[in-house]
Amino acid sequence: MSIAAEEVVELLQQLIRNACVNDGTPSSGGEVRSVDTLDGYLGMSAERFEPAPGRVSGVYRIPGLGSAPALMLMGHTDVVPAGAGWSVDPFAAERREGFVWGRGAIDMLDQTAAMAATFKRYAAGAERYPGDLVFLAVADEEAGGRLGARWLVDEHWDAVATDYLVGEIGTPALQGKKGAGIPVTVAEKGPQWRRLHAAGIAGHGSQPYRTANAVVPIADAIAHLAANPPAATITEEWRRFVAAWDPPDSDALLDPARVADAIERIAASDLGLARWVHACTHLTVSPNVVHGGIKANVVPDQAMAEIDVRSLPGQDAGAVAEHFRRAIGSDFDGLGYEVVEATAASGSAPEGPLWEAIAGALGELAPGRHLIPTLIPVGTDARFFRPKGVVAYGVGLMDDRMAFGDFLRMFHGPDERVSEASLGLTAELYLRTVQRLGAMG
Repeated sequence: MSIAAEEVVELLQQLIRNACVNDGTPSSGGEVRSVDTLDGYLGMSAERFEPAPGRVSGVYRIPGLGSAPALMLMGHTDVVPAGAGWSVDPFAAERREGFVWGRGAIDMLDQTAAMAATFKRYAAGAERYPGDLVFLAVADEEAGGRLGARWLVDEHWDAVATDYLVGEIGTPALQGKKGAGIPVTVAEKGPQWRRLHAAGIAGHGSQPYRTANAVVPIADAIAHLAANPPAATITEEWRRFVAAWDPPDSDALLDPARVADAIERIAASDLGLARWVHACTHLTVSPNVVHGGIKANVVPDQAMAEIDVRSLPGQDAGAVAEHFRRAIGSDFDGLGYEVVEATAASGSAPEGPLWEAIAGALGELAPGRHLIPTLIPVGTDARFFRPKGVVAYGVGLMDDRMAFGDFLRMFHGPDERVSEASLGLTAELYLRTVQRLGAMG
């Protein structure tokens, strides 16, 4: 039984309109609204987990006979805030020119809706999977999962236990010398967020003599980090990705001494892709928030910088600290260095039953296209499941109306949208993947 794109479109519109905006505070999100929507759509009640008011994750489970591995379809229901620059209301879920527009359309309410449509076939008895089939509509992905997947894995593992997991992200095809390939997330960089603190001596801004402005060492540290970026690192995950993608510049993309020039060549025509390539070949260090001072005429005695660091496979917290020390130099010892998040990169090998099921389903729906095992620079909730031994991939199937680089630029940006045809294709990919995995026993 196939899944009509129209059904997925209508569900996606409801999820966008629920406006489960996660600004990082515990009182935001309101994901309970989307779990209510999904209960109604699926015709069954989720097992609900609510670590804070309104921050609901819903677990839908169809018990199997134990003759196949448990499979989870996991989609988050929260979205990031919508800033300026939109040409439409970001929460109206307008249909225009064959696309659904709105915040969350590709991150990742499109996949969540497609997963729900697949799960509904099994909930209604139209399909049978021999193992446990789980659909997890999870909260708080956009703020690190402390009220979502991270908390569920740590505190309620029995409720979310699975052997295999399909999650985010799903992207358009990548073109290479072998033709079009479908990226499948098999590995992701690790979020290694840091804070730098500086202390000084306050005073009147008109008389700064022998005060100590705490902003100055923070500014100097940021300048040193910018002037001393990490060198390129070519990981096995990156080699595997480039081999499957096979772009014209393959040799340069695999050479630490030449990859910077290759990135510049890509940027000339596709900045989004160039940023992706750079992030997948470097430890990235991005100072994104700076606090210091309380008033223009008061010398600040405290200052702080929040720095988004993403580590490659094989780079641990020690490697991050060593980079900070080397980049900042002797001034490093005079700063406070705080580890906010220290999650290692994670991955699953591109082999085995789930990989084969995805490949077989793709062969039916998009003949001639191959799988590209992909390292992604962003974090997903799969990183909490892989340490439990779960094989976790992210995949979708999109039509060719959007290029890979254009897709990347829409993440957390204005005018986010997904084609209606892609919604139907992704749901059908999930359905056939579940069918094929179940047939393997």
